[in-house]
Amino acid sequence: MKIFTLILNIIAIGLIIYNARKLDFEGLLEGESMIAIITIVSALCAILLLQILRISKKIEEKSKN
Repeated sequence: MKIFTLILNIIAIGLIIYNARKLDFEGLLEGESMIAIITIVSALCAILLLQILRISKKIEEKSKN
C-alpha cells in the first residue's frame, strides 16, 4: 500500500508541474489556464487524500497490535 500511494503521489506531483507550466499569469482565469488551475487543485486534493489514507493505515496497524 505504501508503494501504491507513493506512485500516485509522484503522478500527482508530475501533473502539478506539467500544469504549472501551462499557466498564463496575464489571463489566469481564461482558457487553458483555468483548466490548469483546476487540475492543480485536484492533484493537491489527491495528495491530501493519499496522505490521510496512509495515516489511517498506520493507525489501524497500531491499533491491531
